Amino acid sequence: MNKYKKLVFNTGIFAIGTFGSKILIILLSRLYAHNMDAANNGVKELLENMLLFLQPVFTFALQEYLIRFGLDKNYDKHEVFTTSGIITFAGMMLMAVTVPVISNITAFNFLKGYTLLFILYMTMSSIRMFCQNCVRSRDMVKIFSIDGILATLTFLILNVIFIAKLHMGVKGFILSTIISDGCSAIFLFAVARLREYTGFEYFNKELGREMMRFATPLIPTIVMWAITSLSDRLFIRQMHSDYHSLGESAVGMYSFANKIPNLISVVSTIFFQAWSMSAITENESADRSSFYEKVYSAYEAMMFMAAAALLVVIKPVTAFLVPSDKNIEYASVYIYTPILVAAVVFMCFNQFLGSIYSATKHQKNSFWTALVACGVNIPMNFFLIPVWGIQGAAVATLLSYLICFWARIIDARYYVPFRFDGLKNLANTAILLAMCIIMIFEVKLYIVWMLLLAAVIAALNYKALLITVNKLLKRR
Repeated sequence: MNKYKKLVFNTGIFAIGTFGSKILIILLSRLYAHNMDAANNGVKELLENMLLFLQPVFTFALQEYLIRFGLDKNYDKHEVFTTSGIITFAGMMLMAVTVPVISNITAFNFLKGYTLLFILYMTMSSIRMFCQNCVRSRDMVKIFSIDGILATLTFLILNVIFIAKLHMGVKGFILSTIISDGCSAIFLFAVARLREYTGFEYFNKELGREMMRFATPLIPTIVMWAITSLSDRLFIRQMHSDYHSLGESAVGMYSFANKIPNLISVVSTIFFQAWSMSAITENESADRSSFYEKVYSAYEAMMFMAAAALLVVIKPVTAFLVPSDKNIEYASVYIYTPILVAAVVFMCFNQFLGSIYSATKHQKNSFWTALVACGVNIPMNFFLIPVWGIQGAAVATLLSYLICFWARIIDARYYVPFRFDGLKNLANTAILLAMCIIMIFEVKLYIVWMLLLAAVIAALNYKALLITVNKLLKRR
């Protein structure tokens, strides 16, 4: 199977296992909105983002180095898996000691009352991530997808039991995740026979050092992306505004506003799971630049068109996913969503470009470009949230992702040169932002303007998408 067909095949397999699960998790927003008020949803969101913040630190960027070394034919998978597992175990031991200390810091006092559960939450999540990446490294994408379906069903059933029936709120959500991740890890370990690839005799100290050298620049990179997300919530929770209501309820509102743009990231996640494997395995191919150009062209077109389509229906979609019949404050969530839709588009572009740094082992460049994003996001949060409230956090996020994108699109193409139409990207961005402004202020006949602008984006992008997809499907 050639590289193009393999990318399409893997994307299809990941779609089967991921699309339904991601959509179902987004639909669970209705369950959370019906059974938890905005303050409790805010705490839940803070705990989720705290996991994203701490996990790369204590797993030493496991998700990055395991897939990179596991797919590389120059390394023995037995040694890669065993060495990664021991490093992960050591990290979890260190995490269990550190989290109780962190919970005493004022900014992170939302951890109090959940400390033990949070430790189990992160441990099970990390073990599952280890098993998932071992399976992907062995190119067992079908098992990976089956696990995604089973884990989602388990998670859904447990949420209904713990939150809808037993009314356990935030603790019910964490317990659901712990049990679901645990079942998933057991399934993957057993079905993929990972035991055959692990054993103390396979531990390689030199390989461990090489992994750490690879991962060291990636740890702060991933952490900074997490900070970009977590800082929004912390600023909204801690800051005071004379114009807007802030605090844990506002964090809950912001978390729901972020759920709808995740419909865009679902598409990106499915593609990126397959693309990250292709980027590594095809890193030394002769037509690498042409491969990147074709794939990126289709990816950019798909993301802008998907975002425009979502913005057109953003109000009814938000009303469905975040019902306000029990909590009237949720009725205004849709106002904060459009800017976050645009932000997610550029987050996805940054993820694509980040795969170049990983495949070519230029992780330091990934770090510096992420530092730029973080350096923009934090001061913008500080200045914009007191003035614009939740909308200020959304604008800060968009600005940080935009600036990071332009830094990466210039820098990453030094390592994998491929053609990029900057003017077309700027035109798409300008139209998308115009749609956001029209939606936020609901200008007269706004739905007509939204449809017209969405049609313009479709006209700008459909040809690139169709041509590239045709090449991907017909390439021999």
